[in-house]
Amino acid sequence: MGWTGALPDSLVSERGGKIVLLIADGLGGLPHPETGLTELETARTPNLDALAAEGATGLHIPIAPGITPGSGPAHMGLFGYDPVEYLIGRGVLEGLGIGFELNEGDVAVRINFATVDGTGNITDRRAGRISTELCEELSARLDTIELPGVELFFRPVKEHRAVLVLRGDGLVGDLNDTDPQATGVPPRAVSATRPEEERTAELLNAFIAKAREMLADQPKANAITMRGIAARTKIPGFVERYGLRAAVIAGYPMYRGVGGLVGMDVLPVAGPPEAKTLMLAEHWEEYDFFFVHYKYTDSRGEDGDFDAKVQATEEFDTIVPGVRTMRPDVLLVTGDHSTPSALASHSWHPVPIALVSPSTRRDGSTSFGETQCLGGALGLLRAVDLMPLMLAHAGRLAKFGA
Repeated sequence: MGWTGALPDSLVSERGGKIVLLIADGLGGLPHPETGLTELETARTPNLDALAAEGATGLHIPIAPGITPGSGPAHMGLFGYDPVEYLIGRGVLEGLGIGFELNEGDVAVRINFATVDGTGNITDRRAGRISTELCEELSARLDTIELPGVELFFRPVKEHRAVLVLRGDGLVGDLNDTDPQATGVPPRAVSATRPEEERTAELLNAFIAKAREMLADQPKANAITMRGIAARTKIPGFVERYGLRAAVIAGYPMYRGVGGLVGMDVLPVAGPPEAKTLMLAEHWEEYDFFFVHYKYTDSRGEDGDFDAKVQATEEFDTIVPGVRTMRPDVLLVTGDHSTPSALASHSWHPVPIALVSPSTRRDGSTSFGETQCLGGALGLLRAVDLMPLMLAHAGRLAKFGA
């Protein structure tokens, strides 16, 4: 079980070592049928293997056994927030990630541009991962849509992703996604299950219909789907809970959003992996905690491309030396969830962990992979257990009780 109530907050010290949480999104995988090795075990990862040999390894469960997490809840767990108690909608995270100022009562929606055929069935849920430039062009087009009694803001995010924000009276969140998470079927309609949801559902369905009309000339991005229809809620921040000056270094807006939501300063970065370590070095003296995010292990897994995920894992490995150059007191490497290429989607499988600090007990691991981590000293943890574990290794948790 993880921490509950105010227990971690009451033990936290504002003095102690620096922590780096290095995340390879969707890190975990499944064995290849021919080799019996996962993508992580197949990849050449000398730097991650050295970490595993010098520290302790284990596996974490993002939410609960058998539960497949979205990226938002998975990251909230890594930051020490119960992802069930603090369930944050994807739309809010995407909006915050691009720096959109969400007001109380605004409803934000994560948008995917998608491809549908002549019968209305989805043939590509991501519209062939259109360019960000085309996303910006189409977003400007959809930003002109008007609906009665509400302000609409449609903003590009990256590639096939965008954000829709509704502003007006009587709007609610927590409505169903229209993305069926499958091809060969049509998008779902937004459904109201309570009377207070009816107006918001009607507005969103009307927007979808108008968007279809305005995108009819597009060969790929001729439709939209909606995910994470949500309103922003207030949660206690990182400084409030842990006394940590924290920063997020991430290229994708959604992950900047989830870091910003808990009070981390956002240090956006684009370009090759070494850009992340350059940003880390530039701001090293300003912060106690850094969340450094790498996306493409997840993207290639979702594409169902085993070899491409192996290559992405090897690229992630090149980030490690730059991080270690800064000599963090605690370095924890893991993923937010597993994205096996065999499933081409997020999954419920536990995620490998490697933890290195001066007070870490070595466990004899010789490489960083699912099989080695299964026998590691950290055992099988919930994601919410990792934050107090990092704080303890950084000397930032006091003794509990007399």
